[in-house]
Amino acid sequence: MTANSATGTPSWLGAVNDRAGLAVLLEHGPLTRNRIRELVGVSKPTASQMVARLLAGGFIEERGRTSGSQGRSAVVYGARTDRPLGVALDLDAFELRATVVDATGAERPVIRFDLPRDPTERSPVDEVTRAIVEGCAAAGTDPDAVHSVCIGIPGYVDPGETGELFSETLPGWPVRGLRRILEDGLHRSVLIENDVNLAALAEREYGEGADADVFVLLWLGNGVGASFDVAGDLHRGSFGGAGEIGFLPLSVDAAATDPTARTVQDLVGGRAVAQLARQHGIDAGGYHPTRAALAEPGAERTREAVFRDLAERVAHVALPLLATLDPALLVLAGPSSSLGGPAFATEVGRGIRRISRWSPEVVATGVDQDPVLRGARLLLAGRVRDELLDTVATVSLA
Repeated sequence: MTANSATGTPSWLGAVNDRAGLAVLLEHGPLTRNRIRELVGVSKPTASQMVARLLAGGFIEERGRTSGSQGRSAVVYGARTDRPLGVALDLDAFELRATVVDATGAERPVIRFDLPRDPTERSPVDEVTRAIVEGCAAAGTDPDAVHSVCIGIPGYVDPGETGELFSETLPGWPVRGLRRILEDGLHRSVLIENDVNLAALAEREYGEGADADVFVLLWLGNGVGASFDVAGDLHRGSFGGAGEIGFLPLSVDAAATDPTARTVQDLVGGRAVAQLARQHGIDAGGYHPTRAALAEPGAERTREAVFRDLAERVAHVALPLLATLDPALLVLAGPSSSLGGPAFATEVGRGIRRISRWSPEVVATGVDQDPVLRGARLLLAGRVRDELLDTVATVSLA
């Protein structure tokens, strides 16, 4: 029987109902059979059959009983989310962070481990495998139940045939065919996404972008990037490189704020933060130790001075983004922005209004903790959920 001829048959209708029943349990949490019936919109006999099939298939389980009127009680059912699973990862040059993802997107423990500094000791398959094993150990789940992974990287992978990797901060990782190499080595589906795009997903769900029609997220850290959210959809570009502004040459006015800078990365990236800190009396070396020094108690006045100077530069960098999309909201995210906080965002907004015709609301990120990982979890949870619901329909039609 073909898929088309199956439409409207009892087995097809049962599959549709079973999928809908599991979907409401994933969305609402544990429910009684009567509540499932109300949400799905089916009769009592149909609801009973649906629950029976989901129980027999191992998709749901009893979660106790609830007391009703006049002492009556009803069984409460909950969706099983121990399979299938995914693992979300966020990595930079020398650290990887990961967490297990189920169909509900519920938070699980986050594991972190350092990566080798010698490129010859790096292996993307080994590193992701370790993340799966350690993430599942922390969550108390079975690694064999992990069918997919989502990896947030500081760069992007061209969606073309070669799958070329554009990143300068993943030493030892192949620059061509990365997704194929990972899928062949892991025997799991692999999604590779730009880290700033994932941070924008988290900002839309949990942060300042929740009520925005359109917003731009400007990521300021050791690297620099941007993401464009248009009515809840990310604009990635034809080749996946939308928002890769770090390598753009500077305008004449922007270059005047630092004659030694040639690109956006030079002007507002990690090098610039370390340089400004030295000018204000903190010489800690590279970006990461400088950021740590600026965060120390007692460094408030120096930090304020550094970010006041950085704000002028960021105002210039933001102009091409504003001219392209003209958003009402500009969100400043990333390690540098988080350190600068709301005061830094206010200074950037003032700078933009002073040097241009644009006047967006400029705010600090509302997602300070693991924004890239949280975005990866959101993206992957949808895929895991779809896989689980598709499995229900397949079993019901068998």
